[in-house]
Amino acid sequence: MAKEVAGQIKLQIKGGAANPSPPVGPALGSKGINIMEFCKQFNARTQDKAGKILPVVITYYADKSFEFVVKTPPVAIQLLEVAKLKGGSAEPNRKKIAEITWDQVKAIAEDKLVDLNCFTVESAMRMVAGTARSMGITVKGSFPGNN
Repeated sequence: MAKEVAGQIKLQIKGGAANPSPPVGPALGSKGINIMEFCKQFNARTQDKAGKILPVVITYYADKSFEFVVKTPPVAIQLLEVAKLKGGSAEPNRKKIAEITWDQVKAIAEDKLVDLNCFTVESAMRMVAGTARSMGITVKGSFPGNN
């Protein structure tokens, strides 16, 4: 018999660095989830991605048990890593702060494709390029896909 789902919690936690302090502790504690058990499992599963911010969706059940799915890092964070920046532009329409290539966009799109709501790498590349544009990062050259 299937367990009764009580709800879901979405958090963004650094890989391998989950601990009971805020935001993890209060979010899980208010739902009655074992905080230390979650922290141990999350850190074990994400130790290879240490330091990267990872979105996690925690599904908790009526019997206080839980399971979670770790997603790939957000596109904006990956773009900042590629461009070697700390943050996006304050005025992305006027002040451009970096340039990246379509090959870099394609690498991010292929990595993030499983979490995006699109089916082809070309459409994922357009989504990544749009995020870059809204952060003040320009993409060099013309789109390599079939127009």
